[in-house]
Amino acid sequence: MGRRNQVTIHQIASVAGVSAQTVSRVINDHPDVAPETRARVQMLIERMGYRPNAIARSLVHQRSYTLGVVTAQIDYYGPSHTLVGIEEEIRALGYSLLLDLLHHPEAEDVDQLLNRLLSHQVDGILWAVPEIGSNRMRLGRETARLHVPIVYLSMHPQTGLPVVAVDNYRGGRLAAEHLIAQGRRKVGIISGPKRWWESRERVRGCLDALRASRLSADERQVVEGDWSAGSGERGFLQLLAQFPQVDAVFSCNDQMALGLLKTAHRQGLRVPEDLAVVGFDNIPESAYFSPPLTTVEQHLVDLGSAAVRELDRMIRAAQDNENYQPECIAIQPELVIRESSVFSKNGSINNGEFLAQM
Repeated sequence: MGRRNQVTIHQIASVAGVSAQTVSRVINDHPDVAPETRARVQMLIERMGYRPNAIARSLVHQRSYTLGVVTAQIDYYGPSHTLVGIEEEIRALGYSLLLDLLHHPEAEDVDQLLNRLLSHQVDGILWAVPEIGSNRMRLGRETARLHVPIVYLSMHPQTGLPVVAVDNYRGGRLAAEHLIAQGRRKVGIISGPKRWWESRERVRGCLDALRASRLSADERQVVEGDWSAGSGERGFLQLLAQFPQVDAVFSCNDQMALGLLKTAHRQGLRVPEDLAVVGFDNIPESAYFSPPLTTVEQHLVDLGSAAVRELDRMIRAAQDNENYQPECIAIQPELVIRESSVFSKNGSINNGEFLAQM
């Protein structure tokens, strides 16, 4: 059917014997429609091939129904899977997505990027860029002038700002508490880049758990990686050199744990008999490492979805002139226990694979 013959709401209403307003309510999933009327209208929408007119909808509601999403480092597991959750929830709520990438989060011109999004009349912005170095401080200076709602992801919670982030500190504590429960007393850490807030939080949580159990928790137990498997290999060799009594390692992501496991094998160390290992992320491949990797699940898709819902709440509050109270939403991690950290005499996990929840 050509553009001139595009089916309209009024045509649907005429055939259904209802008002155009009722058809609009069905399209927008409004609750005040009788079930039989809703079913009849939905059947006609499908049969007649109705397609909503986004431009007309925007003019009526004075909204673009488009959300700007700024992200970076999507070659890493965390940002890429957070984006999946963002996209799914944006689509479910009836928005379109305008994506912009920061290729150099610590140095790129944030002002120019924000102006580009605002020129497209976005209803709100999701800032899904990891907090690295001082980039959050620069962002705060630029976004103070914005007149559209903005939600921040994966950043340090701050009163007065809507922030949605995984509780990385708790994830680090879960890893350490599990290792301690397995009888490990000399725990080393391979961190991500120290300039990443998420990495620092994971390390802080792990060290605090060690201190709470009156175990050693000093600088020689921590080496810095860069999230890659290669840095896990190099980091473990460095850890062995400066903390040779190590009997367990918390790797701040699964990729580095992969390099660590390979190096431990080459060093003649048995995992988990001689060395227990816990990762972070629960990437799909971690269940197939040798041995399968105990790891912290972040629920990154949930992180992205929650951020979109919070932004939608902000937009609706502004549209209806309602008071909005910013919230800091913490997505709670879970520990997925596998063979890399739990050893029994028959070589298997006593209770099978399970989730250690909060």
